[in-house]
Amino acid sequence: MLDSIDYYSKYANLYFESTVELDMGDILDKFIGYLPEGGEIMDLGCGSGRDSLYLIERGFGVTAVDGSKELCELASIHIGQDVLQMQFSELDFDEVFDGIWACASLLHTTPDEFEDIFVKVIKCLKPGGVLYMSFKHGEFSGFRNGRYFNDFKTKEMKDIINRFSELGLIDIWKTPDVRNERGEEVWLNVLVKKIDDKEQE
Repeated sequence: MLDSIDYYSKYANLYFESTVELDMGDILDKFIGYLPEGGEIMDLGCGSGRDSLYLIERGFGVTAVDGSKELCELASIHIGQDVLQMQFSELDFDEVFDGIWACASLLHTTPDEFEDIFVKVIKCLKPGGVLYMSFKHGEFSGFRNGRYFNDFKTKEMKDIINRFSELGLIDIWKTPDVRNERGEEVWLNVLVKKIDDKEQE
């Protein structure tokens, strides 16, 4: 994970410019559809702040988080509010958020790190809260273009989610990369809900 943070710090300006205008509206709107109006959202690994701004403009309270100091500074200017510099392993929120948006961020955790960090992420969600996360679709784990990637296929991701009794799968689907020059790349999108025990009573 640290190697990937170093990459984003080194290339912060380039990464910001190349991603800040990308359109994630369709998936963001699908995510928003499961959330209460004006709810609290954590944008985990916010990068340029592109999606944080989209959510802020639609009336949500957004806590933007990124591990790179340089990206935090750029994103803070873009969204007009502070961005928390925090590594995923440092997450320590207890049932604070109605939604967590982890777009192309948890994919930088190693297989050894992933489950421990996933537990921390789930703990951040309120009962009934919804998590969106995305990964490159495939079986590769290792360094690619200076960053660590942990790819997933659908069955493997479903198996992980099924190990957590407090989670229910809303949807899992594949999409092409939104960047035209990377149209051959496929992403695995995942929406899960933290089950509210009160709803089951």
